[in-house]
Amino acid sequence: MDAELVEMLKQTGAVKFGDFTLSSGRKSTYYVDKYIFETNPSCLSVIGDRIAKLIPAGSQRLAGIEIGSIPLAAVASVKSGMPFVVVRKATKGYGTNKLIEGVWQKGEKVFVVEDVVTTAKGALGAIQTLREAGLVVDEMVCVVDREEGGRENLEKEGVKVRSLVKSSELLGYKP
Repeated sequence: MDAELVEMLKQTGAVKFGDFTLSSGRKSTYYVDKYIFETNPSCLSVIGDRIAKLIPAGSQRLAGIEIGSIPLAAVASVKSGMPFVVVRKATKGYGTNKLIEGVWQKGEKVFVVEDVVTTAKGALGAIQTLREAGLVVDEMVCVVDREEGGRENLEKEGVKVRSLVKSSELLGYKP
């Protein structure tokens, strides 16, 4: 357990209790507000350091998923010196109209960066987009694993998941 990061997430107010509806549609008595920890410079720096240390050998690029994990991929890019791309959920309908923004080459190994994983629907969509473009994705990192099946869903698709923190570590009990 990364006690320093757990405490930092709590101290920033990123862990909230109440009645919440998650992006998956599930109800929850707690919420991890990614925008709290992603907009706190100290917390973002620590997270960037942790992600940079987890980048697997052979990786050539990081990928941040629109919109939540872009700051995470950016800070990890700065900390590691590894370039990153942004994976959109849908094309904009103007400009270059790309689903993957940035510079990349087919066949490159990409390490996906995600904020919070619950069911992993968003991460799975981004991974599919990357793979369809000819990029190799077999590992990813998330800041918080809510331990609600997302890891298992990703592993079924051949993606190894590393998490900086698990919900059980944040809460002190298994949700």
